[in-house]
Amino acid sequence: MRLSQIIEGMQYSHTDGDMDIEITDIAYDSRKAVPGSLFVCIEGTVADGHQFIPAACERGAKALLAQKPVQVQQGVTVIYVENTRYALAYVSAAFFGHPSRRLKLIGVTGTKGKTTTAYMIKSILEQAGHKTGLIGTIETIVGERKSKARNTTPESYDLQKLFREMLDNGCDSAVMEVSSQGLMMERVAMTDFDVGIFTNISPDHIGPNEHASFADYLQCKSKLFRMCRHGMINIDDPGGEYL
Repeated sequence: MRLSQIIEGMQYSHTDGDMDIEITDIAYDSRKAVPGSLFVCIEGTVADGHQFIPAACERGAKALLAQKPVQVQQGVTVIYVENTRYALAYVSAAFFGHPSRRLKLIGVTGTKGKTTTAYMIKSILEQAGHKTGLIGTIETIVGERKSKARNTTPESYDLQKLFREMLDNGCDSAVMEVSSQGLMMERVAMTDFDVGIFTNISPDHIGPNEHASFADYLQCKSKLFRMCRHGMINIDDPGGEYL
């Protein structure tokens, strides 16, 4: 897929290099870059992806998404954006053909009960005749394949890849747990939810590398309800009124 197609419609400040090159894959970890890939420089809590540009280019990356000035070798295209986390979600969705648009996708958020609710919904959908994938805290289920989950909400590239695999395995529906971290870090950006579900909220996940305050935690949860066609909210919970 050509780079110009992958970034079509995306906001960026400027570019350096050829926009018509063919992109073979997308990587946000320099160790996973392959010849012809687009490397996205993510600023993490521990490491800054901009520092690993030489390693990514050595492995064959031909284009970069960056949010601060970088120096690259000749022949490598650089696209500058305000937020590379959001940009990763944008290009990943485009690269995999916007798979969430073709699934009946249900997202479940809340402090407690996400896993139980997600499995119950999956069971109901399957009893109704829908082949349903699942992305959760415990595991990911795509067709007959199950794999242990590393994050409640996978990074956006991995998430869009999973949606694509679900479609390719004949799934017409999917249910996923949506964490506040996943919402805050743009992992579910460019994802089309048919239904968003809120279970409850309590003052967990407040502190360094998580949420600065309970208000921030609640605000992050609320982002799901700007991304779904229908919202189902537990109004018996104190956070329900805000949502």
